[in-house]
Amino acid sequence: MSTPPDLIPSAPSWPYCAHGADAAADPVGCRGIRVPGHTACLAHLSYTDRDIYLVGLVPGADIDHRGTPFTEDLLRQLLRALSDPSTRRPHMGTANFDGARFTGNAEFHGAQFSGNAQFHRTQFYDYAGFRMVQFSDYAEFGGAQFHDNAEFDEAHFPGNAGFDGARFSGHIRFGSARFSGYAGFDGAQFSGGAVFGEAQFSGRARFRRARFSGYAGFDEARFHGNTEFGGAQFASGAGFGRARFVVASELGPFVCAGVVDLSRAVFEDPVTLEIAARKVLCKRTRWESTATVRLRYATADFEDAVLSAPVAVTAHPTCFATGDDAVEKSLLPDGCDGVRVTSVQGVDAAHLVLIDADLTDCLFFGAFHLDQIHLEGHTVFAPTPTGWHRRGIRPTRWTRRRTLAEEHHCRAATTAPDDRRQWRPRPHLASGSTPKPQDVAALYRQLRKALEDGKNEPGAADFYYGECEMRRHDRTATPKGERRILWGYWLLSGYGLRASRAFSWLFAAMSLTVLLLMGVGLPTHDPDPATTGTLHGNQISLSTSTPDPAALHGTWSQRMTWARAEKATRAAVNSVIFRSSGQNLTSAGTYIEMVSRLLEPTLIALGALAIRGRIKR
Repeated sequence: MSTPPDLIPSAPSWPYCAHGADAAADPVGCRGIRVPGHTACLAHLSYTDRDIYLVGLVPGADIDHRGTPFTEDLLRQLLRALSDPSTRRPHMGTANFDGARFTGNAEFHGAQFSGNAQFHRTQFYDYAGFRMVQFSDYAEFGGAQFHDNAEFDEAHFPGNAGFDGARFSGHIRFGSARFSGYAGFDGAQFSGGAVFGEAQFSGRARFRRARFSGYAGFDEARFHGNTEFGGAQFASGAGFGRARFVVASELGPFVCAGVVDLSRAVFEDPVTLEIAARKVLCKRTRWESTATVRLRYATADFEDAVLSAPVAVTAHPTCFATGDDAVEKSLLPDGCDGVRVTSVQGVDAAHLVLIDADLTDCLFFGAFHLDQIHLEGHTVFAPTPTGWHRRGIRPTRWTRRRTLAEEHHCRAATTAPDDRRQWRPRPHLASGSTPKPQDVAALYRQLRKALEDGKNEPGAADFYYGECEMRRHDRTATPKGERRILWGYWLLSGYGLRASRAFSWLFAAMSLTVLLLMGVGLPTHDPDPATTGTLHGNQISLSTSTPDPAALHGTWSQRMTWARAEKATRAAVNSVIFRSSGQNLTSAGTYIEMVSRLLEPTLIALGALAIRGRIKR
């Protein structure tokens, strides 16, 4: 059976060996370029002709073995013939291995290429070793396939290095490699781990649309030119720990199904980071200039980050411009829609801008200048426990408000066991570092000022409530008398922020006033005015006076009537609003009215204050 014409590889452009050609199965045969003066490639020369060719080679000679199939032994013979006696290392001029196939270990360790090194579409079926290789000019590995592990540790690329479209099936190492010119990995595929630790990229580094199936490590790498990862995909994780970006206007957009670690990385120039990942670590990361960090799905940690200029962290609502939403969903199928920030501890918050961030689990304790932080857009904080709960035998319900994660930790550590189960502290807080109530109160106070400075007084109201709550529960820094005043303030009006509570107490107070007036404040009968006159000669002097109300008599059922209720209600309302009841009252009723005039307008004021605090902007 013959091979279909569309599956038969085309013949190469160079004069090829054609060894093993078969008109039906493979009409081309061996594609290795012919050795000059012969009709076969190096692999298919006779032993005598091969020895003559190898003996004629000198260190630094140009070689051309395109398409040649190399065994481990044949490559060793070639490199031995090109070895410099003084260094005992292979030394080649221009070397062209385009389309060559290497079976067995292909070890070029310590080799030197004085001219171009061409490995375009080369096949490495086993280990490929280029450790400490010196490439003096252009190195081309575009489209090369490495079916096993490959090593380029400490290799030096003074000119451009092209790995565009290369495929690495095993682990690949570029540890401490130096790229003095352009380094291109566009469209490269890394099926195993990829290590670029301590690599130096002096020129432009491009990893656009590269795919990393294993972990990609760029720890302590140095990027002195523009670095491009647009459209790159990391199926496992990406590490840029201690990396330094001297010139990097943008990093991304790229997608990572695991953790993107930027801890201790340094960004010297203004930069825009666009990352869709499960988690982004920026611990002790240094931004020496302005930066915009656009994230999707990610949980970000900025603990001890150093911000020398404004840094904006924002949740990107849609797929990045050069990204693919289908790819993001395939790598992050269960990713949340929002961006969660878990820590800004140790950060100078005066330079930090958080936009549309979920701060439910964010730790602020230890941040500097927290009163100058900028919170913009739809910012989410942790809620209080929902529903009804039992405190002993008494049912309780927490008022709804926005809280800090530190309050959850604090309450879980200091409250009664029944209350402790209602608060849900996250496990990421280090053991023994639970903040005290006075510390949480200070956090609320600073964040409240930040929101007030941003003209968001309704948002700041919850933080004032949280501050008062922490002060009320602080048994060390808050005096007992102050705690009692705060307790009364909380009970009557929710610290002047719960209008419903103040008006409920107002309704209860006025109802009690009405009942007391009906019972002991209103007389049984209104006294009739009495007019008396005195005759002095031809003049009569008249005077009218109203005697004191008569003493109460009758049963309680006789006092609790609709008529008396209407009269008591009118008296209570008039005394509170118009400051005069206009009713005849007993001595007890007079005192009841005095107390009502003092307490009930205060409750009205607290309710009005609470409404103002919620609607003012």
